[in-house]
Formats: sequence, structure tokens, C-alpha cells
Amino acid sequence: MNKITGLIAATFAAYHEDGTINLNIIPRIVDKMVADGLSGVFICGTNGEGPNLTVEERMAIAEAYVKAANKRILVLVHVGHSSIADCRRLAAHAEQIGADAISSVAAFYFKPTTVSNLVNSMAQIASAAPHTPFYYYHIPTLTGIAIDMLAFLEQAEKVIPNFAGLKYTASTLHEYQACLNYKGGKFDVLFGYDEMLLPALAVGAMGAIGSTYTFSASLYLQLLRYYKNGHYEEAANMQLHSVNMVRCLVKYPPIPAQRAIMKMIGFDLGPCRLPLEPLNEDDVLQLKNALDVNGFFDVVKRASEVLSEEQ
Repeated sequence: MNKITGLIAATFAAYHEDGTINLNIIPRIVDKMVADGLSGVFICGTNGEGPNLTVEERMAIAEAYVKAANKRILVLVHVGHSSIADCRRLAAHAEQIGADAISSVAAFYFKPTTVSNLVNSMAQIASAAPHTPFYYYHIPTLTGIAIDMLAFLEQAEKVIPNFAGLKYTASTLHEYQACLNYKGGKFDVLFGYDEMLLPALAVGAMGAIGSTYTFSASLYLQLLRYYKNGHYEEAANMQLHSVNMVRCLVKYPPIPAQRAIMKMIGFDLGPCRLPLEPLNEDDVLQLKNALDVNGFFDVVKRASEVLSEEQ
């Protein structure tokens, strides 16, 4: 299986004002991701509000993304659910429509308690799409599952034939590095903390999945360019811009805050679904002012211009 390099945007769900899913905006989102130079999209995950969507809605969204992408960028479909039967339905559907990969979190109500329990659960899901690469989505801050990922790799490779690797969304860089180097780098381990991209690159990351790549791809692509060319101080400065931006948005519920930023750049994604709630007008204004004070939008614009000139 080929490893994914570059950046994958974890895109956000979009709704009409009446709360129904908005499929019409998806081609526009995909066109932006392509134009920004991203490697792909990760859909119906945390930021895509997968747990807030019905199975049918998630299937419709996946179909819209695959059609809009038309092989210009990768489409990774998150199929995680509290029910393994529904995970399997979503996985089989993703393979049927031609998704490039699937991924799943652990069950988050009745939680796996051991490595073998988690591996067996993921094996059932992956087997519903046997010809599609499968990534386990490790995000312990949300699932509460903090099982040793190196032990997971050791067991998963034996029972999941289409196992491709991990979407690793945790700050434990020592474990991330160990997973990257398991059996000489056998598996693809995609990093999931945007504000820690540079440290992840330092220990060997080649690909990453993140929400803020959706609205500030050029910042991170410029960071990657600096790092690749050995301009480490400049790369660190770009990472600091990311850190400052994240520090602004985490003063609010992070997903609604990022949705508000998407609206600031011209992509109105509509309301959230409960228990998520959109920011009120005052919070949106304060968030934008904080981003402006930090020069965030100017940094993104300048990075985009530099990347365009170098192409």
C-alpha cells in the first residue's frame, strides 16, 4: 500500500438552515482543497460531525465527495460508529463508491478494554471493505481509548489484511515515533495535531490530517517547504502562527469556532447540530478580532502568494 504524503483536510459538515445536510456546497469545498494543493480530504470524522449524522446522511456525503473529487485528490471516509454493524455498512458503501481509504475510531460508548478487543473490533469493520486501505483512528481525548498503539500495530497486522496504518491524533510524540518506525516504517502513520505538525515532521512524519488545513492550507504547506529545505527557523515561525491561531479558537468550542472561520473566508456551512451550537455574534466578532491581531489571515494570504510564485 502506498503511503500518503502531504496534508489531508478534515472537512466540516455542512447544513441548510433547516438542519438538513447541504450537499450542494461540497464541490466548492473540494475545488478549494484541490486549488490549495492538499493531498486529500478526510470526511465524516470529528470535524465532519460523523457521530451527529445518520448512516444514510454519511453515505450521501461520501458519494458527493467522491464524485466531486473525481480522483483529483484522495477521499478518506470515516466509518466509525458506536455500532459495528453500522460501521460495516458504511465501510462497504465507501468501497462500493470508490473511496480511497476508510478509517474508524473505537466504539465510544461500550469501549474496547484490551488491545485484542480493539483489534478484533477493527478487523470486523475493515473486513466489510476488503479491497480498501483501512486506518485506525486513534483519538483518545474523545474516545477515552488510550491503548498502546505499538501493541495495536503488532496485533492488527496479523488479522487485518487491508490494514494501512493509523490516523494518530494524540500529543504523545514518543509513541508516534515508535509507530512510524515499527518494522522499518511498515505502516502509514498520519499525524493529527495541526499545532504540532513541525515536531511530528522532526520525528519522521510524511503525512498529516487536520481540520485547520481546510482554511489555512498555505500556512502549513509553506511550513513543509521550509522544513524540507532546511530552513528550520522559518518553519518554526510558521508553526508559531498555527499555535497562535489555535490558541484563539480553543477559547471557544473548537468545531463551532472553526466553522465560524470557514464562514469568514466565504464558506457558510450553516448551523451545527446539537449538542454543538454555533458561536453567537459577539463571540464570532471577538474571534475574528483575535485572529486579526495575530495577523492570521495575512499570514495565510502571504504564504499562498509565495507558494504561487514558486510554482
